[in-house]
Amino acid sequence: MESRALGRTDLKVSSVGLGVMNFGAQTAEGEAFRILDMAFGAGITLFDTAENYPAPVSAATQGRSEEILGRWIAARRLRDRVIVATKVAGPGNAAGDMSHIRGNKRRLDRANIVQAVDDSLRRLGTDHIDLYQVHWPERAVTTLGRSRYSWIPDSPALVPIEETLEALGEQVQAGKIRHIGVANETPWGVLRYLAAARERELPRIVTIQNGYSLLDRYFELGLAEVAMREQVGLLAYSPLAGGGLSGKYVGAPAPIPGSRSSLSPGFSARFTDKKMRATAAYTALGRQHGLEPAAMALAFVRQQPFTTSVLMAASSPAQLELNLHSFELDLSKELLKQINAIHDDLPNP
Repeated sequence: MESRALGRTDLKVSSVGLGVMNFGAQTAEGEAFRILDMAFGAGITLFDTAENYPAPVSAATQGRSEEILGRWIAARRLRDRVIVATKVAGPGNAAGDMSHIRGNKRRLDRANIVQAVDDSLRRLGTDHIDLYQVHWPERAVTTLGRSRYSWIPDSPALVPIEETLEALGEQVQAGKIRHIGVANETPWGVLRYLAAARERELPRIVTIQNGYSLLDRYFELGLAEVAMREQVGLLAYSPLAGGGLSGKYVGAPAPIPGSRSSLSPGFSARFTDKKMRATAAYTALGRQHGLEPAAMALAFVRQQPFTTSVLMAASSPAQLELNLHSFELDLSKELLKQINAIHDDLPNP
């Protein structure tokens, strides 16, 4: 497994990481342990979670993903051999009602960050977090497939990025977190974090965790240059577009038993005509080249020069085993040209 630098630090992470957002809901602990064992055995060292996981979010299950990951690390005695990444939730999180996490005063201020870090450390059973990320900006941003920018005035109670970074810097000084990252951010937001770090001598963010896949290449339009010039690499989540790029929904977009489409009522809304046409085209292209569609999709994301690590998710060992084949793939220039031709015809559906 290839290792890559985490930003400008001397910390190395595997070029493919495992996201555990389904552990504790869709995936029970015993099955989660088998997936984690398989991932680590294949060379994966980066494991990503969040305080609000598993998904779908609920008060009854909140924190279970961190707890399961922590128990596995302790049981296998791997703390010094893995990179643990988690996230703080703020009022901008778009995952539904999360009033069960620090109530309606959940913000990205010092008090909330201190409590969130301590709670995650307890659930993970560790004394430090390797990469601590701001899950969503506190301000309103244009994300999640919206193709047009809409100006929404900031709330008077908005916590400035500078204040958030200062609070995170205190946690670095305290030794509770090693490095800081952001998620679901914009070019402006990333540059504000970098400017605040420079101007106030605060820790520099090292990663951007945003969605990126064959169906969602918006990252390339602004953030890719920032990522490469500033060495703040992409941790790419949803590289299979919620499982769609596995090809399993082509011709049958109805809920599949046991899949995310069966657990989330709104999931089927993702299957627009344009998205299904693009998915079918990528699926056919992969199979023409003798490749599993999922493996091709994962290899595409891994090969991007701005990618630090691809965050896979797996609800079963069998699903992970299929995706592990992407490690061995290097897509040819000719295949990449064909992928780009589909993208030019059906961009970011």
